[in-house]
Amino acid sequence: MKSLIIFDLDGTLINSIYDLADAVNSALAQLGYPGHEVEKYYHFVGNGTLKLCERALPEDRRSSEEIMRLHSLFSEKYEKCCLDKTKPYEGIVQLLEKLKAMGVKCAVASNKTDVFVKHIVNSLFGEGVFDYIQGKTETVPAKPDPQILDTIIGCFGICKSSCVMAGDSDVDILTAKRCGIESIGCAWGFRGVQELSDAGAEHIAYKPEDILKYISHPDKNKTAEVCTS
Repeated sequence: MKSLIIFDLDGTLINSIYDLADAVNSALAQLGYPGHEVEKYYHFVGNGTLKLCERALPEDRRSSEEIMRLHSLFSEKYEKCCLDKTKPYEGIVQLLEKLKAMGVKCAVASNKTDVFVKHIVNSLFGEGVFDYIQGKTETVPAKPDPQILDTIIGCFGICKSSCVMAGDSDVDILTAKRCGIESIGCAWGFRGVQELSDAGAEHIAYKPEDILKYISHPDKNKTAEVCTS
């Protein structure tokens, strides 16, 4: 059985796409730029909020100064709306309860700004549910740099063979590979099965409870395991 599972946040534990889209679109409008349909944001997110703002800007306006200007406005607006529409995915709360009952350590590793990560996680799940919560800071590089996972694993002193990363994008799968731990692709999230399979996820979970089967009975002889029952 695995001892530690590290979750991505957006698109894995929570559906935050509407609040993210609202905040960016509002900031874009304030700067005189057109906004985007929500569907566009599924591919804008995943590499942190600076990259989100860069992708949302018109291609010919993506200077570092304009990205920072948009990001500053986005941060102000997101702070106010980050919990308006954001909710845990169905089955996530029950999954976390079962993992804790099994004695599995649970952590969060997100490319979202750390202050937002901690506020959202503690507000939606309660303090103490996760054993470690880490978002992007000036000293913590964004995934797919594996430092964030190495830091979490080192905190618990658990061998990497007993750890697994669960996420919804190729960024999460690549981060797990660079860290040297196994990965579970979460098909209910923002990116879908094809991206996760192409990235080399060892396992694909179609619903949160599927993760329990892998945590409890890992089969190292299979790759791209599909949990469907």
